[in-house]
Amino acid sequence: MTLDPSLRDEILAAVPQLRAFAISLTNNADRADDLIQDTLTRAIAKIDRFEPGTNLNAWLFTILRNLFHSEYRRRRREVEDADGSYAARLSAPPEQGSRLDFEDFRKALARIPIDQREALLLVGAQGLSYEEAAEICGVAVGTIKSRVNRARTRLAALLAVEYGEEFGPDPTTQAALQNTL
Repeated sequence: MTLDPSLRDEILAAVPQLRAFAISLTNNADRADDLIQDTLTRAIAKIDRFEPGTNLNAWLFTILRNLFHSEYRRRRREVEDADGSYAARLSAPPEQGSRLDFEDFRKALARIPIDQREALLLVGAQGLSYEEAAEICGVAVGTIKSRVNRARTRLAALLAVEYGEEFGPDPTTQAALQNTL
């Protein structure tokens, strides 16, 4: 079966949005990429079920979502812990600190100049290479590297972060988690 080139182009154009959605569901870029690959494979195999004139993106997102939930249910059943020893070792840090940290980060990010924020988000959040980000922004690769560096430095200053070890749970939470293990 041959795929209509315009339909193929529409499917490929949807990949960035599918990836963002998959990452938000899985919280893992590798799993998200696998999910997208499965989605595209399923979509192409079942393209005869797509009704021309309807919303292709909605159809693709539905496939992705259904695959995610199927995988989630399957993974939930895979853990064997007959005596409960694995579950007894599990712990999670409280969420409220993370939410406050994220809000601080969001506010600090908003205070960074737009060109630096754009470069940082393309490279750091979207996972693009410096070359890809430079092409998108229409500037030299060195300019993107400089903008990302300045953005990271400015964020660290705004958030009063001196060392990478300062990320993650605070010392009190770390101690509490270690005592529960």
